[in-house]
Amino acid sequence: MQFGLTVGFHFIFSSLSIGLAWFIVWAMTRYKRTDSDMYRGLARFWVKVFAATFAVGAATGVTMEFQFGTNWANYSRFVGDVFGPPLAIEAIFAFFLEATFLGLLVFGWDRITVKMQWFASVMVAVGATLSALWILIANSWQQTPAGYRIVDGRAQLTDLLAAAANPSTLPRFLHTVDACIMTGAFFAMGITACFLLKHRHVKVARESMRAALVIALISSVAQLGFGHHHAQQVANTQPAKLAAFESLFDDCKNAPLVLFGIPQENSCSLKGAIGVPGLLSILIYGRADAEVKGLKSFPRDEWPPVALAFYPYHAMVIIGGYLIAFSLLGGFLFLRDSLHTNRWFLRAAILSIPIPFIATELGWMAAECGRQPWTVYGVLRTRDAISVSVPSGQILFSMIVFGLIYVLLFSAWVFVIAREFKHGLELNESTGEVGY
Repeated sequence: MQFGLTVGFHFIFSSLSIGLAWFIVWAMTRYKRTDSDMYRGLARFWVKVFAATFAVGAATGVTMEFQFGTNWANYSRFVGDVFGPPLAIEAIFAFFLEATFLGLLVFGWDRITVKMQWFASVMVAVGATLSALWILIANSWQQTPAGYRIVDGRAQLTDLLAAAANPSTLPRFLHTVDACIMTGAFFAMGITACFLLKHRHVKVARESMRAALVIALISSVAQLGFGHHHAQQVANTQPAKLAAFESLFDDCKNAPLVLFGIPQENSCSLKGAIGVPGLLSILIYGRADAEVKGLKSFPRDEWPPVALAFYPYHAMVIIGGYLIAFSLLGGFLFLRDSLHTNRWFLRAAILSIPIPFIATELGWMAAECGRQPWTVYGVLRTRDAISVSVPSGQILFSMIVFGLIYVLLFSAWVFVIAREFKHGLELNESTGEVGY
């Protein structure tokens, strides 16, 4: 629970930073091409927001890595040879790349050329994305371990490339990074909607809204393909997880895709089930008569907690449908040239800011709860990975302290974002591009 609190809080900022980083690249590219004070102010605004997000994400990331030693000593001892290299590579080649060029943008903005500002923004985005890659490599290895052998009771790395290119790395990377880009786009769209509703920086806000909408629409629709690809990978490499996602207890041909239900793990049933017959078999294997394994095909002590996998997974899918529908509505309004003036849509865009964050958190919960009872799938059980010498009272006390600190950090982050919004964009009024 303590580790879940830390990772869940950290994921808010890491997912947003990846999406915002590429949005900043768009703004900087427009600035470099047009030399417009409008895009300069827009890029500068988002760099400041990104810097605040990066700072909180880095602080919680450090806490998370320390908890591998304090909370998961047996896990760290078992997988240190395999888990260590991706984390070290992420820190040296990705985190410091992102941090260095972010420092250049924040502290050297007025001392470097526009081309260098653009290059720095690209390096920040590349660094953020590479960080996600190496973290996902490490986590994907826990889902589908490869490139290792067991020596004296410990996992020993034998092939770094095989470990990095394990079966779930690419599907999870595409699925997760696209979700991050979607999160950044909806965040930018919501903040831009605030400017439009208050009639501030209207000209630049219109451009920002249009770009954010295009990115949101492309990324949300693309998630259909990436999510489908990831689900097929889960079916092939973690069939018990897929069975928990769909609350499927018996092996089933013509397996239905469940739309709604209440899983009853004790009675091995799905109460009030509503589904589309055969669709799960078709989506996974391409034909309705394909058999999908149910939970009863696996030992009972290897079942994931069904409800904790089923509900987050289906809620994530429902939210994904909402994000696609909302983006399509925005596209329709854009074609009618009413996107920037429809107050109902603008208000809905503001209210939708937290929705992608919730979806990413639910997706993470489904992935990690669906892997249980394994920390390393099929190799190391969660109960064997914990630090047995740390008493539960200390964990509870530190979890409460961490919770209070995270509340303060989140409040400080919101305060900084609100302050930057109040200050608005740094535009030269003499250019006439203030946009009021």
